[in-house]
Amino acid sequence: MTDDAQAPQDDGVAADGRLDAPANTLQDERDRYYDLLLRKTAEFDNYRKRTEKERREHTDRVTGDLLLEVLPIIDDLERALRAEAGAEQADAYRTGVELIYKQLLDLLKRRAVRAVETVGQDFDPHRHQAVTTEARDGARDGEILEELRRGYLISERLLRPAMVKVARS
Repeated sequence: MTDDAQAPQDDGVAADGRLDAPANTLQDERDRYYDLLLRKTAEFDNYRKRTEKERREHTDRVTGDLLLEVLPIIDDLERALRAEAGAEQADAYRTGVELIYKQLLDLLKRRAVRAVETVGQDFDPHRHQAVTTEARDGARDGEILEELRRGYLISERLLRPAMVKVARS
């Protein structure tokens, strides 16, 4: 036999077919990293599912809290609708509806909802929706003349723009 036949091969495999230590170490390391990747992927998927569930539960809780505040107002409206509204009770009926309206406004205030300012203000396309325009003496161009539907903000976020009539020159 020559010396060439007994020399180890350079491909990481010994003459008897077993893997050399460096190649074995690389495969073990690769397997560890692959296992780590699978674990981290599973952890992230679980995290995503958990946060989505928590978000849904939070939304349901907030919605439930709001509805619990609205239900007594609906009860009052139903009582008002069941009441006989003859000509002699018209004032009492109106007073009852005004009280219900006040309850709704108080609810909005507790929830940090406020009306968008309109009449006399300059038109702001971020807060107002111009439905019509009108030429009017004494009004400056772009001034809001009339509020057709009230707009609302929650904190500083627009819930609904106000529908307005705007002066034009």
